[in-house]
Amino acid sequence: MKKSVRWGAIVAAAAITSMTLASCGASGGSTTAKSGDVKSIKVVIAEYSKDHTKTFWDAFSKTYEKQTGVKLNLQIINWNDLDQQSSTMIQTGNVPDILNENAYASYAADGLLYSADEVLPAATKADIIPAFVKSGTYNGKFYGMPDLSSARALFYNTDLFSAAGISKAPTTWDEFTADAKKVTAIGNGAVGYAQPLGPEEAQAEFAIWLFNNGGDFKKNGKWTINSKQNVATLQYLKDLSVKDKVTQNNPGGTNRTDGAFSLFEQGKAGMVVGFSPLQGALDTQYTGVKYAIAPMPTGDNAAPQTYGVTDYLMSFKKKGNQDAVKAFYKLYYSPSQINTWIKAEGFLPVTTSGLAKFKDDPKLKVYLDTLPNIHLTPTDDPEWDKIKLTIQQNIGLAVAPNGDPKKFLDDLQAQAEAGK
Repeated sequence: MKKSVRWGAIVAAAAITSMTLASCGASGGSTTAKSGDVKSIKVVIAEYSKDHTKTFWDAFSKTYEKQTGVKLNLQIINWNDLDQQSSTMIQTGNVPDILNENAYASYAADGLLYSADEVLPAATKADIIPAFVKSGTYNGKFYGMPDLSSARALFYNTDLFSAAGISKAPTTWDEFTADAKKVTAIGNGAVGYAQPLGPEEAQAEFAIWLFNNGGDFKKNGKWTINSKQNVATLQYLKDLSVKDKVTQNNPGGTNRTDGAFSLFEQGKAGMVVGFSPLQGALDTQYTGVKYAIAPMPTGDNAAPQTYGVTDYLMSFKKKGNQDAVKAFYKLYYSPSQINTWIKAEGFLPVTTSGLAKFKDDPKLKVYLDTLPNIHLTPTDDPEWDKIKLTIQQNIGLAVAPNGDPKKFLDDLQAQAEAGK
């Protein structure tokens, strides 16, 4: 059974404290990392793509080493394995200096991370889009430095829509269900909706739909996971596969990248929730698929919401690494680096200067216009780290034929309130 992120943070805190005491003597000296002593830093990066991630970070490492004289020990890990491997690193005291992940607050709560005031140039912080500063702020301090972002929208196959007699994208859940049924009725392996509720990013799929049904994970500082809107949302997602039969088989075991996106890229899915990297793949590799992009449909007359995601480059306090960490951020947030990577991976910027850089790209306009006001998950709460993992691991059971959406959300609410 995988130990919680919070437990890993506690173990890491003990390990870091032990290492610091060993080097300073057990005389009550500060455990705050001092700067200028390290010859290398360990940087753990998520693999966003096979084509671009390693290429960019290898080049970045060379530039960083040339500028600083500090070796950058780079480890790139597939997203499907990142949570487990990074948790193991923390639990065993093999703490990276920089970790690229989508949750940071539990580490901040245990005092393991540098805040922006300690390692980020003031001009860089001022350039970061306020929504991302907010999502990266825990207890009044900015710990979760964003690396890139994405915003989600509904992709639909215009050829399948035409064959099914559908003239426009759905704007309500009733229309969505009706359109998905029409596409599925075409036969020949077509499915109305490619639904990814497997462990890769199930929390994102759920969030997209619950935000567009008037729901949220937290409101006014309190967990609202089992609200009536959220229960209705998860029941709707279950019904799409179990009752309406408009999805692929076993959506609870289907990941986004190699499952739902693959179906859409093969021209077999009428609709999928996607983002700019999918658009890039369709425009360059799967050019036979004709598609369009629309806002998410809404349920229960809810106001449309744009769901957004950012990942973080968090830095751990370790003896002697502060200057090296500062240099890492200074280089990464330089326009020649961050904008190069964002463009290569097909994601969206996290800085206002990046918005200006990409504003004239017509393929990104649908996302960039909404980016400053996107709706994010509560990554600033330490409990979210564990709630996210539970959703990833278990929501597939809730939408299975014998699953119980309400019980799953009731249990998740209890977990959040108990802080376990």
